[in-house]
Amino acid sequence: MLHSERRSLIRFLVIYLTSTFLLFSIASWVYYTSSKHHLLDKQRELLKYEAQQIQSQLRILHRSEAKKLIYPKIKQVDSAIYDLDKHYIFGTYTPPISLEKRHDKKRLFHLVRIEPYYLGAAYLLVSRPIDFAPIEQLQKHILLFMALAGILFSILGYFLGKLFIEPMRNAMKQMNRFIQDTTHELNTPISTILANIEMIETFGKCKESRAELDRISIASRTLSRIYEDLTYLNLNHDYHRTVVSVNMCELIEERLNYFSAMIEAKKLEIDTDIHTDITLSIDRNDAIRLIDNLLSNAIKYNRIHGNLFLEITQNMFLLRDTGIGIAPKDLTTVLQRFKRANSSEGGFGIGLDIVDQIVRYYGFEFQMTSKENEGTEVIVIWKK
Repeated sequence: MLHSERRSLIRFLVIYLTSTFLLFSIASWVYYTSSKHHLLDKQRELLKYEAQQIQSQLRILHRSEAKKLIYPKIKQVDSAIYDLDKHYIFGTYTPPISLEKRHDKKRLFHLVRIEPYYLGAAYLLVSRPIDFAPIEQLQKHILLFMALAGILFSILGYFLGKLFIEPMRNAMKQMNRFIQDTTHELNTPISTILANIEMIETFGKCKESRAELDRISIASRTLSRIYEDLTYLNLNHDYHRTVVSVNMCELIEERLNYFSAMIEAKKLEIDTDIHTDITLSIDRNDAIRLIDNLLSNAIKYNRIHGNLFLEITQNMFLLRDTGIGIAPKDLTTVLQRFKRANSSEGGFGIGLDIVDQIVRYYGFEFQMTSKENEGTEVIVIWKK
């Protein structure tokens, strides 16, 4: 799956699963609140029934002529009787509880007005501990339901997401097929042009046609670089890398010589600070693409008689130009494929995307700063 496809799928899943989770969370909370109240109401009804039992026993005691009165008790239920002024008379609460202080989140309370007064009592207060077992069972059932629903909707969302990105996948396949066919057709004429230019330069010695040959060379090398970039994009997932120790100093000198005709055409002044014997473990072709794309952008978007500064150390490669620069709003998106921050020069908008892929593959760090009409500086850090 391509990076753009994976990013679109992840965004769809995040939106889909987040909205689904919020909807189910609200529905589950409403169901839990309603069910919890129903369970508590059942316990309150039971408490009312137990209060009636105690009241009946108080009535029996009131009418009894026995000398010893035994206060009625029910298992797990506390009760107390109060006079008309709400003063405590007797009960099973230890210590005695006031009618104004019956606040406990772990118990249910029920107050009964006794008429006529039995044993001088005007009020009966009963309470019992809340049975949290059915509530906890309800919570477990809801959490289990949420987990199963999350798994089900994640699987469903994944398949919906695949259907969602299928048109984009087909479009990308058609584009890749077009690129593959195009690069195949470009390969032979480009190779022929470059080979013949080298032969003319070696044996022809045609000084009067030097300018024309330089222009042909620039155009041919530009086509060759575009061909290499398109081939890399097309074969990126199947690209076989051979990581070796590459002398970056020699490679940069080689690539500067490769772009010499383009540099001379823009009359750029080159300033370098290249330390000796800088080696890097990397696939040589990846290193060439990394340097070529950065160099070609620095040359292409530079001004006539501009400056180009290159520095390479044991830790990093720095390239600074005095070109047209990049607008701040484009700096965050300029690494995206087919994104072009400036249309004044030709290009497909794939160079920095290739740079970004190579940097991410090797775990390098890429930094870019730019000011419009002043220039751009890029740094590739491979060691910290």
